[in-house]
Amino acid sequence: MTQYGEGSASYDAVGGLLGLQKLVKDFYDVMSSNPDYVVIRDMHPKDLTVSEDKLVCFLSGWLGGERLFAKKYGGIRIPQVHAHLMIHEKERDMWLNCMQEALEKQAYSDDFKLYLLTQLKVPAERIRIACERQL
Repeated sequence: MTQYGEGSASYDAVGGLLGLQKLVKDFYDVMSSNPDYVVIRDMHPKDLTVSEDKLVCFLSGWLGGERLFAKKYGGIRIPQVHAHLMIHEKERDMWLNCMQEALEKQAYSDDFKLYLLTQLKVPAERIRIACERQL
């Protein structure tokens, strides 16, 4: 059985860099096309090119692949970078729902989809907490 979270197992399961790019593209397509997510879509710039790249770069290192974010953008300070936004439980859950919908479009195994969504809840919650502390 694959042990996601060990070495590059998660990065390999996502399909490497090309798999991440597809997942992130689908993620932002879901966010942009569903009016239920307009609140979080409006937190992003109109042109999503940099947002997509940053998420791909972050996920690459986070999943055990190359640490692209640090090479391109410097240190990762996810909660602090989002602290100026109004992210509460509703917005956190919208983000996670977008990711769940994007994951459903991928050919990943069901156990990996569940693993990834479960793991993404951790930084999503850290962001929510950082944002609420700014209020």
